[in-house]
Amino acid sequence: MISDQVWAVIGPLFPSVRATGRPPVDRRTVVEAVAWRYRTGAPWRDLPSRFGNWNTIYRNFRRWATAGVWARVLEKVQSLAYQRGDLDWVTSIDSTVVRVHQHGATLPRDTGGRIELQEVRAGDA
Repeated sequence: MISDQVWAVIGPLFPSVRATGRPPVDRRTVVEAVAWRYRTGAPWRDLPSRFGNWNTIYRNFRRWATAGVWARVLEKVQSLAYQRGDLDWVTSIDSTVVRVHQHGATLPRDTGGRIELQEVRAGDA
């Protein structure tokens, strides 16, 4: 999934392997598993077995997110795309107005008392 050319750019941004503790999971495999998960929209538990234990992948993903690794990867990829002219920073803002449903509003309103909507009041008939 991730080409050698792409990995050469983003690979060094991930934390180095610690010398002690459990044998580490291959960083590239974790990144490919995360990419697969977000591309498919599948839950973490549904990761294919070729990526290894889903919980290990998730824990690495979460640890790197907390450490800001994914933000650095995004910045690096964006800067390279911008340098090549592949990225345009034009922003479009939509002026659509979305209003809350009347039942979600917090202002007091006259609901007609305890009369159900399908019932007809004496003065309304």
